[in-house]
Amino acid sequence: MTRRPTIARREQILQRLAEYGRVQVDELSHLLNTSEVTIRKDLTALEEAGKLVRRYGGAVPSFAADTTNDGTDTEVSNRKIAIGAAASRLIRDDTRILIDFGSTTTTLIPHLSRYSQLVVMTNSMRTANAVLALTSAPTLLMTGGTWDAQTHSFQGQIAEQVLRSYDFDQLFIGCDGIDLERGTSTFNELLGLSRVMAESAKQIIVMAEADKVGRRIPNLEIPWRQIDVLVTDKRLSTSAKTQIEQHGVEVIIADISATQNKTGEQ
Repeated sequence: MTRRPTIARREQILQRLAEYGRVQVDELSHLLNTSEVTIRKDLTALEEAGKLVRRYGGAVPSFAADTTNDGTDTEVSNRKIAIGAAASRLIRDDTRILIDFGSTTTTLIPHLSRYSQLVVMTNSMRTANAVLALTSAPTLLMTGGTWDAQTHSFQGQIAEQVLRSYDFDQLFIGCDGIDLERGTSTFNELLGLSRVMAESAKQIIVMAEADKVGRRIPNLEIPWRQIDVLVTDKRLSTSAKTQIEQHGVEVIIADISATQNKTGEQ
């Protein structure tokens, strides 16, 4: 295999990153027939250009790095990446979708290029930038509104008014907690926009890791009677799955093994 020019090599790195959600230095070195030193330089250059975020032994997409309150980055887990892949299979061509802010919902973005004639609305700048970075980007709409620095999203009455003027096929939304009796819950006291999003969509799909089940969070976000699908991971207990399904919610368990095999995680 011949060595690739720098630009072509870095483009291939980004393509692989978009497809698998994570890349490893040793894997790229073998795939692109170049040294690990060169790959690390490529990743550094791409990080400086805002295309990705370096992680030990590799990198993740820039939009897949969640920021905690203390300003540090936390890597999106393979579970979240698998949840994004599973949720994306619910999308069809020529549909209108809403994507709420959050590190889990953003893992949906790399899969959108598979579909044609999509219209995507979001209140998240991170999500919007990820959509625009796609090779074949769908039509993008923003809610506008009042900027919330904590969530890096637009909130408030203007955003709610904009949402009420549209009709969407699907809403993809995350949560901070899952109450088996009530529905999804959140630490965020700005609940209005999430509820308007739910009212504006025909199908509501919650994307959440299973460890959010049972978290005691007082703010009820979306009750079970409004939720159609929960996409989560295999750590969800059988009893919890049964209880959620009794609310009339379809539960989809994401296959994390495929993500682990692709990213080289053991």
